[in-house]
Amino acid sequence: MKKIRLTYNAPVTLTFVLLCFVATLLNYITQGASNVLLFMTYHSSLTNPLTYLRFFTHVLGHSGWIHFIGNASYLLLLGPMLEEKHGGDNILKIIIVTALVTGIINYIFFPRVALCGASGVVFAFILLTSFTSFREGEIPISFVLVALIYLGQQVYDGIFLNDNISNMAHIAGGIVGSITGYKFNKRRWILKKMWIMSNNNVNFLKNEKFCITIKPYV
Repeated sequence: MKKIRLTYNAPVTLTFVLLCFVATLLNYITQGASNVLLFMTYHSSLTNPLTYLRFFTHVLGHSGWIHFIGNASYLLLLGPMLEEKHGGDNILKIIIVTALVTGIINYIFFPRVALCGASGVVFAFILLTSFTSFREGEIPISFVLVALIYLGQQVYDGIFLNDNISNMAHIAGGIVGSITGYKFNKRRWILKKMWIMSNNNVNFLKNEKFCITIKPYV
């Protein structure tokens, strides 16, 4: 009987969630001090080196366990599937780019708002997942519907609700996921097209009959 064992099937996603858990635990133990120091971006002085570090690390911090569990659930649901399809390196790039984009936007345009949490990354994953198929000159309807539902809701909530949720981070993350989803799937489509063309050429050469006439030398 074959033994059943646990596998670290999605290294980037699982490590990211684990780091979020550690950051949330530190925030709980220090009663918020660790978030202010390392895992929350706000309009701090540009002469402080930690300001630049927080542009990236704010996606690890969460305001509490409910905040963490909500984001971790989506990350664990979508991350492994995306990592298997696009590769761990690409998923890591999406996390880093989303963190930097949301961090800088929050710093410049929302100086009175402190931002933490992986919600932007979650929305990037959601929009990236909606690109299930792609062909040149086509946009999947699934992507259009997801964009309208999720991003439209964030725009509405940002205008009409005051719920202390960073709708900007959600929208920015969704944009990152949309752009990367388009690029990833376009590249996959081009590579698939090239592979089909190369196979067709090989099959043509195999089926082609070359007739060689040998004349005796006189």
